[in-house]
Amino acid sequence: MLNSLDLQGPPQSTRVVVAMSGGVDSSTTAALLKSQGYDVVGITLQLYDHGAATHRKGACCAGQDIHDARNVAERIGIPHYVLDYENRFRESVIDNFADSYALGETPVPCIECNRSIKFRDLLATARELGAAALATGHYVASRRMSDGSRAMVCAADADRDQSYFLFATTREQLDYLRFPLGDMTKAQTRELARRFGLTVADKQDSQDICFVPSGRYTDIIGRLRPNAIEPGDIVDLDGQTIGRHQGIVHFTVGQRRGLGIASAAPLYVVRLDAASRRVVVGPRDALRMDRIALRDVNWIGDGALDEIGSGLEIFVRVRSTRAPQSAWLRPTERGYEVELVAGEEGVSPGQACVFYDAPSGQARVLGGGFIQSATARSSLDKSIAWQSPLVEAARG
Repeated sequence: MLNSLDLQGPPQSTRVVVAMSGGVDSSTTAALLKSQGYDVVGITLQLYDHGAATHRKGACCAGQDIHDARNVAERIGIPHYVLDYENRFRESVIDNFADSYALGETPVPCIECNRSIKFRDLLATARELGAAALATGHYVASRRMSDGSRAMVCAADADRDQSYFLFATTREQLDYLRFPLGDMTKAQTRELARRFGLTVADKQDSQDICFVPSGRYTDIIGRLRPNAIEPGDIVDLDGQTIGRHQGIVHFTVGQRRGLGIASAAPLYVVRLDAASRRVVVGPRDALRMDRIALRDVNWIGDGALDEIGSGLEIFVRVRSTRAPQSAWLRPTERGYEVELVAGEEGVSPGQACVFYDAPSGQARVLGGGFIQSATARSSLDKSIAWQSPLVEAARG
């Protein structure tokens, strides 16, 4: 008989490791599973130093949060361990974050943290502890398929859905992972936390870039990759210099404010040329792209990715805050590309392009990839489409 986590055996004989960040979501996950009788072990990862970030609101995996996780574990009566993952986090997440910005991209460090730290390194540790599953407080759900495998689906609470940040999860990892909050709303989670008497019930949610103590990510990038803060030109679509900047790290595709340029019509960042340190700006129309080349594609849909033939109709999200839209996924000589049916503004390299089987609701996550380049469909737009030689060369 299967228990509430869709695992064989009674909860009392089922060990589950819970990744406890010190926030309300992971704390409630641990308390909920403990109340259901599981053999729960809490693990908190120390991911960066305990300096300036320790008491900053919205931080996670630093001093105060480790303290909160330990208090929750004591409150609900489970063993709790703190693992020092600072070196792994710096190499896999922080260094990649800085490299990506130096290449003119806009990275999403949460994706790399989930892929490289939580669902690779921590998952391996959970297996070593004899756990039948690793549970997290992410707002995403999984479902058992007819063949026994598991599918990832969007959270019931659309405003909290974190599927965009988990697209790189593999099928093997999905079989081992559990997301107890996926069918709950945030309000329900906080109510559960109060019912369990957790002091973190009303704690503020963590921020995306948790390892930036001051909130100024440019400080870290400038220290690690000084070339990213070297000055350069701001140019129009014709290549004419219309201003100067103090580093491409201060800009992202689609940005309008903070350009420091006076113009009769609004200007937007259209692309970043890291090799020449140029920021290219233009009208809003120049932001609309239709075709996206992807790298590091992960597929967790049915069958194999190379079986999609000439193309597969899907829905894609190109930023975490955007709604999924209709698209075609197609193989190319160099990998895979997505053609957007209606186009999209502000498609930025380094962001994720996540695949879904439906545009809303608890849609199934089919996988995704990182945006390498984008082009426009019309011949006029192609003159302003871009593919960064430096980025493509660096990605190999």
